[in-house]
Amino acid sequence: MSNLNTTDERDLGQAGEQLSTAPREESTASVPAMGVIGWARWFWRQLTSMRVALILLFLLSLGAIPGSLIPQNSVDELKVQTFKEAHTTVTPVYEALQFFDVYSSVWFSAIYILLFISLIGCIVPRTGQFIGQLRGRPPGAPRKLTRLPAYTTWRTEAAPEEVRAAALTILRKRRFRSHEVGDAVAAEKGYLRETGNLMFHIALIVMLIAFACGQLFKSEGGKLVVEGDGFANTITQYDDFKSGSLFDTDDLTPFSFDLEDFVGTYERSGPQRGTARTYEARVTYSEGADGKPKKKVIEVNKPLVVDGTKVYLNAHGYAPVISVKDGRGKEVYRSAVPLLPIDNNVTSTGAIKVMDGYKDKNGEKSQLGFQAFFVPTFAGDGKGTMFSQYPGLDYPVLALNGYYGSLGVDSGLPQNVYQLDTSKMKEFKDSNGDQLKKRLRPGESMKLPDGAGSITFESVEEWASFQIARQPAAGWALTGAVAAIVGLAGSLFIQRRRVWVRAVRGAGGVTVVEMAGLGRSESAKLPEELGGLAIALNTVAPTAPGPEPEPGQPSEEPAEGAEK
Repeated sequence: MSNLNTTDERDLGQAGEQLSTAPREESTASVPAMGVIGWARWFWRQLTSMRVALILLFLLSLGAIPGSLIPQNSVDELKVQTFKEAHTTVTPVYEALQFFDVYSSVWFSAIYILLFISLIGCIVPRTGQFIGQLRGRPPGAPRKLTRLPAYTTWRTEAAPEEVRAAALTILRKRRFRSHEVGDAVAAEKGYLRETGNLMFHIALIVMLIAFACGQLFKSEGGKLVVEGDGFANTITQYDDFKSGSLFDTDDLTPFSFDLEDFVGTYERSGPQRGTARTYEARVTYSEGADGKPKKKVIEVNKPLVVDGTKVYLNAHGYAPVISVKDGRGKEVYRSAVPLLPIDNNVTSTGAIKVMDGYKDKNGEKSQLGFQAFFVPTFAGDGKGTMFSQYPGLDYPVLALNGYYGSLGVDSGLPQNVYQLDTSKMKEFKDSNGDQLKKRLRPGESMKLPDGAGSITFESVEEWASFQIARQPAAGWALTGAVAAIVGLAGSLFIQRRRVWVRAVRGAGGVTVVEMAGLGRSESAKLPEELGGLAIALNTVAPTAPGPEPEPGQPSEEPAEGAEK
């Protein structure tokens, strides 16, 4: 807004207008009293006003709060289910308000779409008006320059034509758009303020479009890979997978990789003992079906990028290599079993499930299950639960206790691979009738009672967990964010202002020079800048000796070309 009142704006005429492309606010008296078309126009003007756009932007930020605080189905359905079980009172309310699916809810989408329409409806006419101003010229000087917030005058013996020519040269050197109108020079500067304003709002639209594309076409999944194994980017290879509503499986980037080795080194001593120093997955990957194999080291925050798809290193753990033999000595199971870390020293738990191929001492088919507890660096013997004192493989120990019967995998219901369902199983007992359990070092075995066979802790492999994500338009979102910051800075710190220099012949043949400035908002920089311009012009048209004219009375008649 200008720092001039309404009366001043009328007096200044065109000179005080168009310092901004912001639309004028309409009073309630201008609201149409009848007609569907009239009301539709009124509603459109309100929707496309900057005030409503800011309100919608605030509501959008406010609406994102539940999405940050409450588990979302699009992120982790298991957490949502756990939350519902723990908060039975508020769950019906949250479901009614769609708080578990905030970003795809009706109310969030409505705010989003209205904001999008509001911004476009606001920017398009302002852009056209601003282009028109750029193609035009600064308006002529108002009749009474004394009404402007920054003003100075003096008399000089230089001719009016010489003063105006000198003023034109000085203003252009200082990057003012300037031209001569009648008895005055009109100049304007600071168009980048409105450029920054428009850039900010256009950048918001770009960010909204990028966000929408990212949500609709995104894909994201996780995969745990043991050393020596690999991954191909197909739906069936993921441990878990989520995607946008418009995602197509044909959009998956064709590539594959093998985890050759995971390298982790840790601080050995001091207060940082156990802190990771090296944490990297060394892979061999290929693009497409016949791509040439390439080497790559994936580190935290340094993903593998293949045609817009990023492979992030998420976590690391250990996978004891286990072999199981039946009572006849036949090996029926051998596999590296990934275990789930539960602390910073990679103390890990999990389950070993032998589902096929095992027969008991009577030759009947059965299934085995073992609860596993692993520590990479054993803390020593003692009572209670063992724990790891260091994340490196200094002294690995695996504790097992076993069950036989039905694992429940034939029911068709999904199971957690790290948990053992013992509801249809029986414990193995030792010779004292207690639960059979034993701590094993690599190469050691635990015999199962009554000739049921044995289980051997062969060695230890390492595993790495990867997140494979494709976020379309992420670059556009970043570009929009940077442009919004640049545009906002320009609209806040650049001042659009106008300067007029009038030179007319006064009484006694002496030239009267008037200089005045007008800014879109009140600022101390405008008088300073006008003072600098006056000093520069005064060196060309120095002050003449004699009495100064009264302010506002440079001549008896208004100058030709001045605004009436």
